[in-house]
Amino acid sequence: MPVLIGVFGGEEDFVNTLKEMVAGKTVGTHPVAVRHFSTVDNLAACHLVFFRASERKSTAAAIASLKGSSLLVGEDPAFLRDGGMINLILDKGKIQFEVDQTALDRSNIRFSAALLSRAKTSSGSANPHSNAPRVVPAKVSPEYPEIARQMNLKGSVQLEVLVGRDGVVKDVKVLGGHPLLADALLRVVRQWRYEQGAKESIELVRYSFEQ
Repeated sequence: MPVLIGVFGGEEDFVNTLKEMVAGKTVGTHPVAVRHFSTVDNLAACHLVFFRASERKSTAAAIASLKGSSLLVGEDPAFLRDGGMINLILDKGKIQFEVDQTALDRSNIRFSAALLSRAKTSSGSANPHSNAPRVVPAKVSPEYPEIARQMNLKGSVQLEVLVGRDGVVKDVKVLGGHPLLADALLRVVRQWRYEQGAKESIELVRYSFEQ
């Protein structure tokens, strides 16, 4: 059974180029195949669906019809708001990506923390991201774990923090970093108190541990 990539909308030239790119490729023992779709019929059979920006008017309805059965990738600023999971963006000549973690969680799709740490902060996601980072008036920094010092562990940790309207931290997810360092930052961030906001928000926290 092949791993099926569906392309929703767009021109045939793009689909042909994609077919050439995956020709002979496999995922485990499964070959990779590409099909072009102009309607939602049979789209649910795809393991991954790439939505072309030209189909933005029908994207939300198409995503709703899939009911979380596929990995949904797009290339439009509104794609994550429409229910997409990964959106590709061009930033300074390089292709970057942004992720809607809530949409991934609903579909039980899991990516490694290392991969998620490379995602850009989304301004178009269905997640309640604030327009500007909320401030922690009295921020306490984490202590460098002694065991990490002995192991000569260094590097950055990135967390995703769900903050209530009252500024209380409601949930924290690790997006990247060594578990020992991440645990040290987690313990501190859970005690932070952010400034009050108009609504619940998701804040990104990055901290670099250096000896």
